[in-house]
Amino acid sequence: MSSQSTADAYVGDSAAASGPLGAGPTGPVQKTEKANHRWWVLGVIALAQLMVVLDATIVNIALPTAQQALGFSDGNRQWIVTAYALAFGSLLLLGGRLADLFGRKIVFLVGVVGFAGASALAGAAQNFEVLVTGRALQGMFGALLAPAALSLLNTTFTDAKERAKAFGIFGAIAGAGGGIGLLLGGVLTEHLSWRWTLYVNLIIAVVAFIGGMAFLRKGAPADRPKLDVPGTVMVVAGLFGLVYGFSNAETHHWGSPMTWGFLAAGGALIGAFAWWQTRASHPLLPLRVLLDRDRGASFIMLAISGAGMFGVFLFLTYFLQASLHYTPVKTGLAFLPMIGALMVSAQLATNYLMPRFGPRPIVPLGMAMAGAGMAWLTVLDLDSTYAAHVLPQLLVIGLGIGLALPPAMSVATAGIAADDAGVASAAVNTMQQVGGSIGTALLNTLAASAATSYMTSHKGAGAAAQAQLHSYSTAYWWSAALFALGSVLAALMYRSGRPSQGDTTVQAVHM
Repeated sequence: MSSQSTADAYVGDSAAASGPLGAGPTGPVQKTEKANHRWWVLGVIALAQLMVVLDATIVNIALPTAQQALGFSDGNRQWIVTAYALAFGSLLLLGGRLADLFGRKIVFLVGVVGFAGASALAGAAQNFEVLVTGRALQGMFGALLAPAALSLLNTTFTDAKERAKAFGIFGAIAGAGGGIGLLLGGVLTEHLSWRWTLYVNLIIAVVAFIGGMAFLRKGAPADRPKLDVPGTVMVVAGLFGLVYGFSNAETHHWGSPMTWGFLAAGGALIGAFAWWQTRASHPLLPLRVLLDRDRGASFIMLAISGAGMFGVFLFLTYFLQASLHYTPVKTGLAFLPMIGALMVSAQLATNYLMPRFGPRPIVPLGMAMAGAGMAWLTVLDLDSTYAAHVLPQLLVIGLGIGLALPPAMSVATAGIAADDAGVASAAVNTMQQVGGSIGTALLNTLAASAATSYMTSHKGAGAAAQAQLHSYSTAYWWSAALFALGSVLAALMYRSGRPSQGDTTVQAVHM
């Protein structure tokens, strides 16, 4: 990686260092100081990323209470979630390129402050319109914050062993954040107010902002290219069309122009964007970022895992609360073992398995385990107990996602030139967010159709409850199918072999 094209490329590292950290005249004392500095940077980045990831799920548990308080309809309820996903997913590539153009520290800090302000606005909302506006603004500033955070991580940790540890921690947070959001959302809603699921971001943002000011280095690129305005317009509009179209599938039929029309327009614009990137003098997303075989495989894995993970977070949450009558707090606690398993396997994968075997055997295994856990969830019924019928599946899913997600994130950003670090990091977040948005809409639509079909063919007192179970089971099967597809594609697409021991990144995987 080049450290000359951007002054903040190696946060916490010396631009003048001629070799590995500590080599040359700096000596061992400065080596320790700089190493410690980098881990503080990781703490700041991880905290900010946690804030963004939390907001994908923390509001879900608070939605019934917020709906009752503000009096909006069931038809409008989805927009509290979708407004965030729309703004976040469609603006991420722009946010990543802005981080490359203007410096990652300033974009990171603007994102943190803006996210906090949007959270305060949404938390204080007295009507549906203000709440949706606040959520959309959260997504917009999150689109600045998330790629800047990941690109800072990518350019800060260049030593292979340190990079593995850092991405293990970061990947575990990315994977576990949704579950933590469910738990925290339940605690805050039950013991304080639904508004605190939004206000809590102010506390996190203050700590992240102070840490960012203290530990992130200033700087902007010395050679600042122009922004690709046509490409930006095409990709933002295209991603908006895809996310909006799939979101409409939940409330409109697939045959509705509001669904297929936006999907078709979004697909056409994304195609036009890809064509334009081969001709633009300063492309928003250089195709060299996507066309590397291992990196392309990782982007696909991140999209599939984002879509499949909603099967466990969304539908198992409904099962625990509606079918087993868990409280919001108890529902959140139920996910903690999965988070623990995910964090353990994430560290195992990035620190021990990846350096020895490379991604090809590890990511497919993780995707297959997650798929098996999803399929196992289909046995749940009204007589199921947590310890015997829910916990084992959650542990298998957590272990699988921990094996797949952090290595895929590391490979997706390894070996990226400093000039492209922000936009490559944005592409990682875009794949996860768009995958999650598509997964939510697709699984919701399939589950709703399954429940309707069941009610049509079954009558009786318990038909409604059984229809819900059938809808959840349908979602689990489709999630399992997505992970199974990911396992096959990962086995076929990743190169064999372990990362090069001589490289400073986890990039070089050879045939």
